[in-house]
Formats: sequence, C-alpha cells, structure tokens
Amino acid sequence: MQRSYLFVPLLVAGLLTGCVSSSKYRELESTTSAERATLEKDIASLRSQVASQREEVARREGQITSLNQKIASLDQQSTDLEAKKAGLERDVAALNDRLSDAEKRAAEATAQKDAEINRLKGTYDSLVKDLKSEISKGEIKVTQIRDKLSVQMVEKILFDSGKAEIKPQGKEVLSKVGQVLQGVRDKQIRIEGHTDSVPISVALRQQFPTNWELSAVRATTVLRYLEEKAGVDAKNLAAVGYGPFRPVASNDTPEGKAENRRIEISLTPLDVTEVLKELK
Repeated sequence: MQRSYLFVPLLVAGLLTGCVSSSKYRELESTTSAERATLEKDIASLRSQVASQREEVARREGQITSLNQKIASLDQQSTDLEAKKAGLERDVAALNDRLSDAEKRAAEATAQKDAEINRLKGTYDSLVKDLKSEISKGEIKVTQIRDKLSVQMVEKILFDSGKAEIKPQGKEVLSKVGQVLQGVRDKQIRIEGHTDSVPISVALRQQFPTNWELSAVRATTVLRYLEEKAGVDAKNLAAVGYGPFRPVASNDTPEGKAENRRIEISLTPLDVTEVLKELK
C-alpha cells in the first residue's frame, strides 16, 4: 500500500512536467514562426532593395557608357574643329599674303599711273604752249582728263570743205603737234575724223560716197602726215572715221556744224581693254 501512495504523486508530477514543456514548445514555436516570417519579410525586402540597387547600378553604368560615348564624340568634334581652325588659319594667312601682294601691286600701279599722268601733263603743257595762237583763235582745243589727252582741231584749219588734202596752215599745225607727240611712247595716239550731218554733195560722191568715207580718209591723211613728216612712231598710231555720228554740238546751226567738222587726236592708255572702252 505504501508503494501505491508513492506512485500517484510521482505520476501527477510527471504529468504536470509534461504539460509545461508542451506549452513552452508551442510558445517557442509560435515565436519562432513569427520571427521567421519577419526575417523572411526582411530578406524579401533586402532582396528587393538589392535588385533595385542593381537596376540603379545598371542604369548608372548605362548613363556612364552614354556619357563616355558623348565625351568621345565631343573629343572627336573638338579634334575636327581644331583641324578646321588650323585650315582656316592657313587660309587666312594665305589671303593676307595675297592681300598684301595686291596692295603692293596696287600701290605700284597707282605710282605708275601718277607718273603717267604727270608725263601726259608735260605733253599737255607743251601742246598748249606751241599751239597758243591757234588755241586763242578757237581753232584748236586741248583737254586732259587724268590719263587721257585730246587735241581737237576744227576742219577749216586743216581742210577745205569736202576735201581731204591738208592745207599749208594745217601742215604747220600738225608739225607742231607731231614734234610734241614724238616723245610719247606709252600712249595710243588715235586720230578721229568727224563730220557734220550734211550729206556729201553729188559732185563729191564718186570720191566720198558718204561722210563715213570723208571722215575716215581725213583721219588717215593726218595719221600719214604725223608718221611720214612729223616722225611720230607708227606703232602707236591709229585712225578711225566716225562720220556725223559723234557730234559735240547741234547740227541745227552753222556754228554747231562747224564744231562738228573736226579732227581729234586722242592719247589714251596702250592697254587694249582701255582702248576698246574708248572705241565703244
């Protein structure tokens, strides 16, 4: 009987001990599950953050790659621009050299032209001096405009009406003119024949069909006299007849017609272009 009494308390104690352990286990299990869930949630969050960070890193790396490409492109553009700049600087230097050379040539040409004008002024002064009497009578007019000089002689001092033979007085005048022109080497000496608008008379038409022929023959006659008698260099001489088509006065009055019947000796530049301009 004593053994029975001892067994019961031990059994109760064992049962009580077993009940506490199971409760704690469940409590621990619940706590562990909660902590695990929290940890898993934290891990998931951390993984999400890691994934997001990786995406950000990838995005930044892409930006870096793009920026590096832009930098490389800008470096190439800079290199190209430097090359263009160097080319432009060479072009500018070449243009400056050409400009300097052109300015030098222009200065030389201006100096030559000024010297030419001064020489022509000497010719003008000599003609005015030698033809003073004829100029005062209005038979000859001498004009100079820069590098062009003109000696205008009315018909009556050189020719009889409708004639192309030089009168003695005309030969005297042309000898004076020729003496001055002998020293001219850098000019074209052009002899121009001009008439009024009155048609050639019937009696003279066989010799001079129109005023064209009369003006041309008179100009040629003066040219030959200057060459053969006055000794002017033939290489610089030229003759042209303009007929009535370049009047200097109205053909409606006797005075105007008298002015238009004339011989002009023009000194112009030897340059072909300048001569052609004068002939237009």
